[in-house]
Amino acid sequence: MTMMRSTLTAALAVLPVALATSWDVSVGPNGQLIYYPEYVLAEVGDTINMIFHPKNHTVTQSSFDAPCVPLAGGVSSGFLPVASDSDPELPNFVITVNDTNPIWIHCEQKGHCGAGMVFAVNPPDASSNHSFAAFQALAIELNGTQTSALSVSTPPPQSWATATATVSDASSTWVSTYTSYSGTPEPTYAAGGPVTHNITVGINGQLAFGPANISAAIGDIVEFTFLAKNHSVVQSSFPEPCTPLVDGFNLGFHPVDANVTGPSFSITINNTSPIWGYCAQTNPVSHCGSGMVFSINAVETGPNNFAAFLALAEATLANSTVKDTSGATASSGSSSPSSTSGSNGALSVVGDVNMGGIGMVLATVAAVIVGML
Repeated sequence: MTMMRSTLTAALAVLPVALATSWDVSVGPNGQLIYYPEYVLAEVGDTINMIFHPKNHTVTQSSFDAPCVPLAGGVSSGFLPVASDSDPELPNFVITVNDTNPIWIHCEQKGHCGAGMVFAVNPPDASSNHSFAAFQALAIELNGTQTSALSVSTPPPQSWATATATVSDASSTWVSTYTSYSGTPEPTYAAGGPVTHNITVGINGQLAFGPANISAAIGDIVEFTFLAKNHSVVQSSFPEPCTPLVDGFNLGFHPVDANVTGPSFSITINNTSPIWGYCAQTNPVSHCGSGMVFSINAVETGPNNFAAFLALAEATLANSTVKDTSGATASSGSSSPSSTSGSNGALSVVGDVNMGGIGMVLATVAAVIVGML
């Protein structure tokens, strides 16, 4: 009897750990800009399972005093677009409760936090001036206008000028003339000869380019390789990330089956002006508005850096300013690469498809692209 009592006592001692709770919280249920429930009172070891519903939301940690500003080092799901509640597996994001201090959460989508789309773990009770109701009221009062360094507003325009430089490699010398602004790298040829940079379109099945932000020297080649789904590569501009740049390049839509490596298209860098681009797919959700953008030679020391470009792109989803490329079908099929002439030599485009290890040159499109904002 004594042994049985001791065994029972030991089992009860570990029972609280074994019964850690998993809390389900809906993100944007029924098309509403809310988390449901709005807050939970959790114990150490509990998990918060944030389940995403249609639209394009985030689960991003903030602070009580700045409800709509991402907390440095805080948890963040990133944007998780959902087309329909009928999706067999709605995406989720799990937060593990490590202590009983309050955790403040908001949605980063433009206008959502300011509309009251906030959540909390272990907020003080209603009698406190740091209650959940006070946190939500502050988010609405600020109307999402208190933003972090990655503002979704367009930074001040750069001061533009025309730059001319003499560029040499082992066999030739030429003069490069291009539009430039403070911080743009000098147009130097790659040390040791040209380098090929590969950017994967739809890396790991995500709505992303990988890597999304690179630096390339004159003479370098940037190769875009298409993976599963139906993506495109279209040049845009910094202030309008999801709108085709006039006279910019368009590599077309290229549907690719799962577990298959699709076609590759290469561009050759002719000067170091920044180049901005995006995927124009909008079915079932905007890929650009979901953050599927890239940059080449973005000036990271200035306001027009890649992070700011990405933030502008993600803000377009709420503003419905995503535009398909002219003549491209976003829902199905494919289109050929295209580009037109501009006033400055930034790059040239070459299409190359690899099928079963055989390189098949599809097209060589003479392009003179303006690498500009």
